[in-house]
Amino acid sequence: MSAILEIRNLFVRYPSRRGGFVRAVDGVSLSLEKGETLGLAGESGCGKSTLVRAAMGLAPIHAGSVLLSGRDLAAMPSRDRRAARLSMQMVFQDPYSSLDPSMSVADIILEAVLARSPVPRSERAARIADALEMVGLPADAASRRPHEFSGGQRQRIAIARAVAANPSILIADEAVSALDVSVQAQILNLLSELRERRALSMLFVSHDLSVIRHVCGMTAVMYLGRIVELGPTEELFAQPLHLYTRALLSASPVPDPVEQRKRLRLILRGEPPSPASPPPGCAFAWRSPREVSPEVASQPGRYREVSRGRFVEIHPATVDDPQALNAAADALESSRRAG
Repeated sequence: MSAILEIRNLFVRYPSRRGGFVRAVDGVSLSLEKGETLGLAGESGCGKSTLVRAAMGLAPIHAGSVLLSGRDLAAMPSRDRRAARLSMQMVFQDPYSSLDPSMSVADIILEAVLARSPVPRSERAARIADALEMVGLPADAASRRPHEFSGGQRQRIAIARAVAANPSILIADEAVSALDVSVQAQILNLLSELRERRALSMLFVSHDLSVIRHVCGMTAVMYLGRIVELGPTEELFAQPLHLYTRALLSASPVPDPVEQRKRLRLILRGEPPSPASPPPGCAFAWRSPREVSPEVASQPGRYREVSRGRFVEIHPATVDDPQALNAAADALESSRRAG
C-alpha cells in the first residue's frame, strides 16, 4: 500500500492572550493509506480538529508539511495547490452551521461540482440528483433550503456536497457527534457504503471510541497535541499499550450492564495541562495514575514503532514495560536495516 496523505512533523501554534503560543498540534506525523479509514481519537481539546483543519489548509501551519500523493502542498504553485486540495473534502461536526442557509440544496451541491470541473447546464440537474440519491435523499430535495431538513438530513446534504466534488480523501470531523444515536448509526453506515463505492480514503475524527471501532481500520490516539499511540483498531482496543488509551477505553461504556459493572475505571490525576504552558518532559506523566518522580516526569517520552504498524510513546509513566518495548523497537529497526 502507498500513502495518499502524509502529515510530517506538523506544528500548529496560536498566539496566547498572555503572551507566547498555544501548542495546538505539537509535532504530529501520520499517514493515510489508499482505501484506509484512519480514526483520530482523544478527549476534547487535544488537537484532533486542528490537525485535520491544518491538513485541509483551514488552520495555519507553523512548521512541518502535508503531502498529497507524495507532493508537498506548501511547495506547489497556488493554482496547483487549490486543485490538489479539491481531492480532499471535509464533513464538519455541525450540520446546522456548515450549510449556507441562503442557498438551495441544488446550489450547495452544484458549487462543489463546478469547483472540480465545468459541467454543461444540461447535465447539472442530473449530477445534483445523483449526489442526492447517493446519500438517500429524494431528487425534490434540491429545490429546498437547509432549514427545512432535520439534523440527520442536513448531514446527508453535507456529505452529498463533499462527494459531489469527486474526492479521493474524505475527512469527517466529529461528523455524527451532534446527531441522535439512532441517526448516528445511519450516517456511519452511509459513510462506510460511500467509502466502498467510491474507493475513498477516510480520516475520521471522533471522541467516541465505539464509533471509531465501528468505522476505522487504524486508530491514532492524541493527547495534548501529540500522537501517543497508533495501531490497527482491533489490536489497539484489545491490548492498549499507553495508559492514556487504557483510560479512554475504561471510560467508554459497553452495552452489557453486567459487563459494565465488572469493568475497572482507570482514573487519571488532575486536569489536562494547558497547551499554552505544557509541563516539561512527558506531558502525560503529570496525570499518569502511576507515581513517578518529578525528575522522571521531566524526561521526554520516545514515540517508537514497537511492532509492524504499532507505535507508542514510551516513558516510565506511560507504558508497563518501557525496557521491553524499547528492545522490541530496536529489534524491529535492526531487522529493517538488515533487510
